[in-house]
Amino acid sequence: MNRAVLLSAIAATALLGTSVVSAQDVENGAEVFKRCRACHDVGEGAKNKVGPILNGIVGRKAGTIEGFAYSEANKKAGADGWMWTDEKMMEYLLNPRTAMPGNKMAFAGIRDEQDRKDLIAYLKTFPK
Repeated sequence: MNRAVLLSAIAATALLGTSVVSAQDVENGAEVFKRCRACHDVGEGAKNKVGPILNGIVGRKAGTIEGFAYSEANKKAGADGWMWTDEKMMEYLLNPRTAMPGNKMAFAGIRDEQDRKDLIAYLKTFPK
């Protein structure tokens, strides 16, 4: 094997290894969601509980699920343009009280970065 082909193979292997490590695991996200389901619902027939339904959360404006009694902080965040992007979800899921002071969510957060990424990937499987 010539040197250029060998270097290309090494580079491709390194890139593949990186993407595998950082890839989201929807199955793990479903496991992580078990921490959320006491208050939130997803899927067909989902209903608001203590927290709003999470179908279509990624890409949605904060505080906008019809029929849910959001905190003033959450409604204001939405009015100010807070969109539930992957980045905002990562920040919020780490520590909801710090990310959005005054919200009603009584949850300490998810410290593990990969668990948060996996949870977001899982939630993306539930469109509006």
